[in-house]
Amino acid sequence: MRLPAEWEKQSGVQLTWPDDTTPWYELDKVIDCYVNIAAHIASREKLLVVTTDPAETKLQIAIRAAKMGLRIDVDSISFAQCMINDTWARDHGGISVHGDEGEKYLYDFVFNGWGLKFASNLDNQITRKIFFDNVFQQDVMCVDMRPFVLEGGSIDTDGKGTLLATSECLTSVNRNEYLSREEIEDELRQAFGLERVLWLDYGSIEGDDTDSHVDILARFASEDTIVYVKCDDPDDPNYAPLQQMEAQLKEFRTLDGKPYTLLALPLPPKMYLEGYRLPGSYANFLIVNGAVLMPGAGAPEMDAKAAKVLSEAFPGREVETIDCRALLSGHGGLHCVTMQFPEGWL
Repeated sequence: MRLPAEWEKQSGVQLTWPDDTTPWYELDKVIDCYVNIAAHIASREKLLVVTTDPAETKLQIAIRAAKMGLRIDVDSISFAQCMINDTWARDHGGISVHGDEGEKYLYDFVFNGWGLKFASNLDNQITRKIFFDNVFQQDVMCVDMRPFVLEGGSIDTDGKGTLLATSECLTSVNRNEYLSREEIEDELRQAFGLERVLWLDYGSIEGDDTDSHVDILARFASEDTIVYVKCDDPDDPNYAPLQQMEAQLKEFRTLDGKPYTLLALPLPPKMYLEGYRLPGSYANFLIVNGAVLMPGAGAPEMDAKAAKVLSEAFPGREVETIDCRALLSGHGGLHCVTMQFPEGWL
C-alpha cells in the first residue's frame, strides 16, 4: 500500500457544495468563494461537485461565475447528488491509496463530525454513495474502514512512507479513544503502507475546532521540505504552541537521517466573527496540477509574503491566491473544503 503525496499528478478534486441546508454564516459570500475555487480547479483538472441539487448548482455556478468575471465550463463539471450535513470534503471525502500491484483503493473511514461535535450522519455516507453512483473509474475499489475514525485534514504525507499527524487530534476523545497511540499508529501503518509516523505533540491555532488538524499547521512540500505556520508575536495566544511545534519540527529527520528544510509561513492577520477569533492559516493550501492554490486573507502584503514562501516550497508551480475569508466563518479553509484524487481515478 502507498498513500500518494498531494503533489503527484491528479485526475480531479471534489467539492461538496453549500446550500441553505448547511450551517454556513453569510451563505451568499461562501457560495461566491466556492465558485471562485471551482473555477481555479476546473481550469487545471476535473472537478467533481457533490450537491443536493445538481441542476440548480450547475445553473448557480454558471450565473455567479459570469457575474464574477470567471471563466468556467460548467459542462465539464461532474455532479453527484447526495444529502449532506455540511461541506468539508477533506474530512468526509474518500482517501485514495495505491495497492502494491497497482490497485486503486478508495478508503472510506468513519467521519463523526470531528469527535461528535457536529452532525455527520449524512456526510459519513457520501463516499460510499458516490462510489456506487459510478463517479469513479471502474477499477477503483471502495474499502470500508469502519470502525476507525479519520479525517483527511488530520494527516499529511510525503508519498514515500512518512505520515505527519498531530497527537492531539488522532488520540482525542470520541474518535479512536479505545486505542492507544501505538495502536493507532499500527492501524495507520497497515492501512497506508507507512514506514513511520511523525507525531507533532505541539501546535494549535486559536479558534480551531478540529483538535489541531495538521493541514492548518504543517505540510510536506517534498520528501525533505516541510512548510509550517510560525507566530512572531509573543502576545498572541498562538505564539507558545507554535514555537513548541517549530522546535519539534527541527528535531525531525528525513528517512536518510537529515534535517528537514523548514519554510515558515506567517500567520494571517487576526480575524474575528462576533468576538470569536477565526483560525486563519496559509498552510491550508491546495495543490493541483501545475499550481498551488493559497487561501488569501484579504491582506495584500501578508498574502504576498506567504505566496513567496509557497513559491519557494513548490518551484515550477504557480501560486494562485483565492480570497477565502468567507470560509473562516465555518472555522475552515481552502484545503478543508476540497479532496483530491490521483490520476486515473475520476
